[in-house]
Amino acid sequence: MGTNSQSTTVMETEDDSQAPAQFSNDTAVCIASVKGLKENWQKWSKEHQEYQKHNPFSHDTRPSVVVPQRGQDDYGRPLQGSMTEQRGKDAHTHISREVQELCEAIRNIGEPRDKDGVGSGRCGKVITVEFGKLFEHYVTISNKLVGILLRARKQRLVDFEGEMLWQGQDDHVIITLLQ
Repeated sequence: MGTNSQSTTVMETEDDSQAPAQFSNDTAVCIASVKGLKENWQKWSKEHQEYQKHNPFSHDTRPSVVVPQRGQDDYGRPLQGSMTEQRGKDAHTHISREVQELCEAIRNIGEPRDKDGVGSGRCGKVITVEFGKLFEHYVTISNKLVGILLRARKQRLVDFEGEMLWQGQDDHVIITLLQ
């Protein structure tokens, strides 16, 4: 610390000409261009204002995007090409795969029966399984069995009585694979 050394640093000015600046006492000084900071801030500000114009939750009173109204084709749907649309497609693919895995599990552990539920005749066969048996088998595959069953019923792939199935009290409810 006892030595005095001088270092020369180039400092940027308004007209972008370089002028040497001299510092002493071994201090490292970081010099930033005020002009550069100002330009970066203005650039970020403009980009943010454009983003807010497209943001339906901002309080900007002058939206530049026409928001679809109820009854239009795009109502309730994400913008085409957006990350939200891609996440929705990925989720749909994932759920569809889980529904197919559920149907395959029912085929593997279920028992063939007539559509009317009696015997094992040749025509009109369906595969059925009790909810308790399916729950015990399927819990090793996924912990979302009831949700996937509801989705499969909505797609008319399975059928069962009741609105919701509960472990324990609904163990003897018959789940029928329709396709």
